[in-house]
Amino acid sequence: MDKMRWIKDLVLAEQQMEESGIIDMDAGFNQSETLKAETVDFLKDIKDQFIESASAFNQLKCSTVGTLKIYGISKTVADFMLFRNGHKLIFSMKQPGLIQIYKNQIGSQFAAGTPVSEMQTSSPQVDALVATWGAFGDLTWTFKSKPIRIDYLVRFYFSQFVKESSK
Repeated sequence: MDKMRWIKDLVLAEQQMEESGIIDMDAGFNQSETLKAETVDFLKDIKDQFIESASAFNQLKCSTVGTLKIYGISKTVADFMLFRNGHKLIFSMKQPGLIQIYKNQIGSQFAAGTPVSEMQTSSPQVDALVATWGAFGDLTWTFKSKPIRIDYLVRFYFSQFVKESSK
């Protein structure tokens, strides 16, 4: 995440105020824009850790058979998919503050261009990561109302995916 984004917003708001004489009372913290940006950043951070884990897995495997691949999903901001032996694990931003995880096999509608948010899983296993606001605009990501850390999330889903996608 761009840690300086809020400062840039303050500077821009001040410049606009000086030019127009109108004060922006929301400058520096626009909750809806912050939530959208934080969701995209969080999804990208998850993807980066999956890429790192998949790279290590594939290198240690020493075989091209059963390698794990990660794909970005077109026409989305940061959605991505893990693929191995016909199994898919998709991480998708349903809306700002909500990331859904589609597990197991996804039907043929994925190839037909159906948006990830409208897909039905063959066995409806969808988990949700939800952002919750804390004091002073602190955003915490949760799963079933419990705070999460990316490294544990990646380890859990990566391990589960490797076991389920083994031949």
